[in-house]
Amino acid sequence: MGKGLTITVVFEAGSLNYGEGVGNISELKKVNRGNGQTYTFASRQCLGFDIRRLGAELFDWKMDTVTKNGTIQYKKDITIEDSEEMDLFGYMKTASRSNATTRSAAVRLSPAFSMEPYKSDMDFLNNKGLADRIDENPNLANIEQHQSFYTYTMTVDLNRVGKDADIELDNTEKAKRLRELLTIVKLLNRNIRGRQETLSPVFVVGGVYDLANPFFQGRIKLGIRKNNYVINVEPLNDALEIGILDNHVKDNTLIGIIDGIFTNKDEIEKILGDKVLSVENFFKKLELQVAEVYK
Repeated sequence: MGKGLTITVVFEAGSLNYGEGVGNISELKKVNRGNGQTYTFASRQCLGFDIRRLGAELFDWKMDTVTKNGTIQYKKDITIEDSEEMDLFGYMKTASRSNATTRSAAVRLSPAFSMEPYKSDMDFLNNKGLADRIDENPNLANIEQHQSFYTYTMTVDLNRVGKDADIELDNTEKAKRLRELLTIVKLLNRNIRGRQETLSPVFVVGGVYDLANPFFQGRIKLGIRKNNYVINVEPLNDALEIGILDNHVKDNTLIGIIDGIFTNKDEIEKILGDKVLSVENFFKKLELQVAEVYK
């Protein structure tokens, strides 16, 4: 049976991903739901970009892997041995008069959707400081703003990491790449429009299971009680009770939570007891579970 890792992360941030915009208005990427609410989101490409960026900054992941051969794509002579990025996130290499060489991603990301609806908040901007220096009128702009909790899910097929056609890396290298990926997720941030937003988890749930499946995607819901934020335990509990042959998702699941943000930590502890940890200890235990797979 295969092995998979999945985690669903909640973080708090503001205005993460803009689209093309209209005129002098910068629009956030948004989706509308059937309940009449509008939610902003950061695309999976946006999250993947920052994971790769931090991979290069923190662990010297090789980024000199791309060329322009008709289209911009990965170099023909670069393999997963050279590139952590190609190993984890896949690739496609095209060639004239032959089929493309592809590798699907071992690491799958969902977009990060806001957990609070967008209420059309705007910020008015101008460049008066610069314009005054040359006695000119300033240029004007409007930019959409949204401060919210966001959630996304990362699922990893652990059996596919470090394997591509006739190439297979040793287990030490596979474990190293996963340890680096988890560290990046723990510290994830995003540079956007002069700001650096932290995407570091304030709540995270997941573990290592007998298959790669996003068990908690769409199951982590935000609630408000007496003007305080809570994690709704009903959908979380239902996800934990999912059966996998003789086991339940609950058996292999850990939760990491930052104190003082959600006021119902006691309710979550009633479900998972001593498996409710700090975020730091959550990632330490998850790294040990991954190391066990590759030992």
